Amino acid sequence: MVSTVDLHLRSYGALSAPDRHDYGQLVLPLRGALLLEVEGRQGMLDPLRAGFVAPGAWHAQVGDAGNRSFIVDIAAEGLAPETAGRLFERPFAPLGPAARKLVEFMALMTQAGAGSPSAAPVVTPAVLRGWVPLLVDTLALGTPRPASRLAALLARIEAEPGLPWSTESMARAAGFSVSRLHALFREEHDSTPHAWLLARRLERAREWLAGSDAPIAEIALRAGFSEQSALTRALRKATGMTPAAYRRRQRSPGG
Repeated sequence: MVSTVDLHLRSYGALSAPDRHDYGQLVLPLRGALLLEVEGRQGMLDPLRAGFVAPGAWHAQVGDAGNRSFIVDIAAEGLAPETAGRLFERPFAPLGPAARKLVEFMALMTQAGAGSPSAAPVVTPAVLRGWVPLLVDTLALGTPRPASRLAALLARIEAEPGLPWSTESMARAAGFSVSRLHALFREEHDSTPHAWLLARRLERAREWLAGSDAPIAEIALRAGFSEQSALTRALRKATGMTPAAYRRRQRSPGG
């Protein structure tokens, strides 16, 4: 059983015994090659070609020396029936430029958490929520759905909220004009880029306040606030509490 989405780094050796599971699985080679068999169909995967194992499908694989892949487990309920059907019909999909960029992005995000060959990638759920639907759409449809036009940018900001993001730098990163960026945020999120960014920074700061013992000043900078007082003002406006009070409330019984 998996959560909605799980990400792993794996290498494969000798031919495995056939297996199946109740969740879907994307196989995204980062280096080397591996042969994947899905329900009697075989495909050679490499950094230019991905594989998809549908929920319940029998599969087996064998890899060459030094192969390394992202394995993305996706709960069956997290796959739209139409998307799952298209991927089932085409289990071995070429990775075009857009898909390769998405895989390269996730590889960069996981480098810090992959200090040893067996290390599991450290990626926040927020990043996965933005990355996986866009990648699946790209593989299944060839291009992202219109609803995903901001997904790559939002996933990048979720991963690095402490960068000095501005409306202008967000527009450059997404490849839009500033006016087009504002229009897409209004259309897709009923918000401005600045308001969305502030909300995400506050959300991340609240997660760290509740779940870590890091100093408040450090959390403020990591979340993208210029200083602790800026976080204090934003959090007080949103919740009526200072960061210290918010941390105490979240850690108190029933908080």
